[in-house]
Amino acid sequence: MAAARTSSPLLTWTTYAPVGAIVALALTWGRDLNTVLVVVVALLLAGAVLASVHHAEVVAHRVGEPFGSLVLAVAVTVIEVALILTLMLSGGKDTSTLARDTVFAAVMITCNGIVGLSLLAGARRYEMVSFNAEGAGAALATVTALATLTMVVPTFTTSAAGPEFSGAQLAFAAVASLALYGMFVSTQTVRHRDFFLPVTDEGALLAEEHAEPPTSREALTSLGLLLLSLVAVVGLAKVESPAIESGVAAAGLPQSFVGVVIALLVLLPETLAAVRAAQRNRLQISLNLGLGSAMASIGLTIPVISVATIWIDKPLLLGLGATQMVLLALTVVVSVLTVVPGRATRMQGGVHLVLLAAFIFLAIAP
Repeated sequence: MAAARTSSPLLTWTTYAPVGAIVALALTWGRDLNTVLVVVVALLLAGAVLASVHHAEVVAHRVGEPFGSLVLAVAVTVIEVALILTLMLSGGKDTSTLARDTVFAAVMITCNGIVGLSLLAGARRYEMVSFNAEGAGAALATVTALATLTMVVPTFTTSAAGPEFSGAQLAFAAVASLALYGMFVSTQTVRHRDFFLPVTDEGALLAEEHAEPPTSREALTSLGLLLLSLVAVVGLAKVESPAIESGVAAAGLPQSFVGVVIALLVLLPETLAAVRAAQRNRLQISLNLGLGSAMASIGLTIPVISVATIWIDKPLLLGLGATQMVLLALTVVVSVLTVVPGRATRMQGGVHLVLLAAFIFLAIAP
């Protein structure tokens, strides 16, 4: 994965953004913010998210593929979990479905938005793009199993009223999610690492990119700034949470749209990274990022939220509604048809983007 070297012109911006966010956090914590401060804090929050993904890319470039995509996926998931927990703890009108709404939005954005944009960007430049069907297929199978176990099954269980797991069922789902994610990571990084490396149109592995990786010192510096950025994101999300909820309500949108806002915020930088990889004819890296983020979003977020419910005195509703299940099923079917051939054109990218548009439209007007 080609990541921006720490000697790039963005160094100053990506170094000072986390520091500025931490300073803003110290000045605004526990205070009521006026409109101007809400906008300023929102900009600093977005800057901290972008900076965190940049530094994750530097670390990822140091460790190489496919470990790099894994680092990015986990970093984005940490941000997502932080935003969910801070909004759940802030109270609000109803946050019992926030985890479900955010995770489902992340799945739809990654499997349709990131994948669709990457296919379109790559195919526009190279007419047809190739990827490793074994690796993409394994990732898609894991995402499908995770999404079904954690968000479809609760709708049909009878131990608890409504689309909610009982305590034992939730514990099983959390353990199963971690197990599936762990098995996939082992496959991706150890047993079948070549399944997740870029390939040529003939199926041969592409040579590693020649960009010189950052030094150990540069990677450690980015690791420290990454941790600082994550702390800033967690804190500023808590500060901004009342404004996010009131803004969604003021716009006349369903409360569930808060989850879409969170997912769009944390996945925007990763989307840019995936599109850049596709434009370099490294579509496998784009798929690693997209499907890996979907997998991490479920496989790591659900277990953490499940444990957090011990201290959060609120129900955790994970089951999807009928419309959401139809969109998920359609996404899985289309994704399978995209992955099986091992190559794709602009047509497949367009289909995925139409599914993303349908999801966002129905989230606004359910």
